[in-house]
Amino acid sequence: MSIDAKLSQVVARHADLGAAMAEEGVAGSAEFVRMAKEYAELSPVIEAITELADLRHEIASLDEMIADQDGDDELRHMATEEREALVARVPVLERRIKLALLPRDEADARNAILEVRAGTGGDEAALFAAELFRMYQRYAEIKGWKFEVMNASETGLGGVKEAVASIGGKGVFGRLKLESGVHRVQRVPETEAGGRIHTSAATVAVLPEAEDIDIEIDEGELRIDVYRASGPGGQSVNTTDSAVRITHLPTGIVVTQQDEKSQHKNRAKAMRVLRARLYERKRAEADAARAAQRRGQIGSGDRSERIRTYNFPQNRVTDHRINLTLYKLGEVMSGEALDEVIDPLLAEDQAARLAAIE
Repeated sequence: MSIDAKLSQVVARHADLGAAMAEEGVAGSAEFVRMAKEYAELSPVIEAITELADLRHEIASLDEMIADQDGDDELRHMATEEREALVARVPVLERRIKLALLPRDEADARNAILEVRAGTGGDEAALFAAELFRMYQRYAEIKGWKFEVMNASETGLGGVKEAVASIGGKGVFGRLKLESGVHRVQRVPETEAGGRIHTSAATVAVLPEAEDIDIEIDEGELRIDVYRASGPGGQSVNTTDSAVRITHLPTGIVVTQQDEKSQHKNRAKAMRVLRARLYERKRAEADAARAAQRRGQIGSGDRSERIRTYNFPQNRVTDHRINLTLYKLGEVMSGEALDEVIDPLLAEDQAARLAAIE
């Protein structure tokens, strides 16, 4: 379908919505609210489409003036210059319209659940996982987001086997969603006497936080186990059975939570994480076809895919999906330069989605 045909569809849809909202008895209903939201979202696009139509009309009028051989030469010259300026605006306006027409991921505006896990590499992987977790925590502080640690399974050496946090703020998931995947580190561990560079990895998963209305969980499909919380090395950190393990039987998803002293609070946090994982699973199933199309462009974002390498000896960060390399590893790890990685990723993702509709 041509872009003009798509624009005609948008104009027709906007008009249909306006007419439907004006019908008697519709105002105040849930359907009216839904239509009003869609109408408001389309209105800026309609304004841009109208502007483009006016622009094309002006260009056509100038073409007639320029083609008139009996007209004044000075006026034809002025018309030619004006036409060049107007023509230059057309692709800019068309791109603006295409961007506005891109399918919206309603999850982009949501809060996120961040999960960081140590991968291959033993203690070094656990240390790196802890550093990544702190990187996102500092980045959240820079952005003015709320960062709440929900669970952290520490190794006792400053590392973490797993750490989970909720991040709240405007557009958090949309900003962080492309961070999901395997992050690899290359450096000389402090325990390495020979100075050899080791490679280890950590896995990052960023999930949109689900609301109760998104996912209905049948309590009968849950197995809930309670046990005594333990700290690094297995030592007991609580004298009551406050830790909670929730297993969602249909999917086999397991969530544990032990940071709170209250079993009730641990259960509530575990349910938040479970709901987010189930919501992401639902989204992944629905988006399978689209993800397959985009995989060649920017990668699937699947947590099994290596997405980035942090090379400490070379002070280098490389994102393999877009072949981006920055020699400012310290600034990235502090969160200060993380935008310099995220911005190009989001731009490439946007370009890939634009190419898919052209």
